[in-house]
Amino acid sequence: MYMNKIAVGPLAKGRVHLDAPVKENLANVAEALGKSMDDLTIVILDRPRHNELIKEVREAGARIRLITDGDVSPAVACAIEGTGVDIMMGIGGAPEGVLAAAALRCLGGEMQGRLWPEGEEDVKRAQKLGIQDVNKLLTMDDLVRSDDVFFAATGITEGPLLRGVHFTAQGALTHSVVMRAKTGTIRFIEARHRFDKKPAYAMKGVF
Repeated sequence: MYMNKIAVGPLAKGRVHLDAPVKENLANVAEALGKSMDDLTIVILDRPRHNELIKEVREAGARIRLITDGDVSPAVACAIEGTGVDIMMGIGGAPEGVLAAAALRCLGGEMQGRLWPEGEEDVKRAQKLGIQDVNKLLTMDDLVRSDDVFFAATGITEGPLLRGVHFTAQGALTHSVVMRAKTGTIRFIEARHRFDKKPAYAMKGVF
């Protein structure tokens, strides 16, 4: 199922609301980050369903970075300095929303969401899973119910948070992040994989 989402980093926590006008959210985040509106960068999935959202962001004067897929990485990037991402907005996968919320819990950021069913079948499926109100605004406490959270990810393609896999003459280079909510520790790991040393089971996946 899809989910409508908005994600920000720790400095803008408490300054956005999924139901607030786009311009209001952008203005609040700009103020929280000490930026002008035209310095804000908002990541949005490039989909026809976002045409109105894209129009409103442009009218507000903020920058837009359109992506073809994968909204977990930019949602997490909102909470890490130097990525160039300030807000992630729009409708994407609900499971991806929960994954991103777990990372944002580790980073002190914030995400709000609301399920976006495409039809009655989606509503029935949600109710079968115990979600009676599909229109409920989902906060961080709904999406991630504990501070005992770990998040780990490895980049496959290039993104604002992680570099993609790079193949070498002997194997490959990967870039990963591991974080924990309880301690606030974030570790970036660059690993070198040698194909001649990898056991057979490890060669069946990406490598």
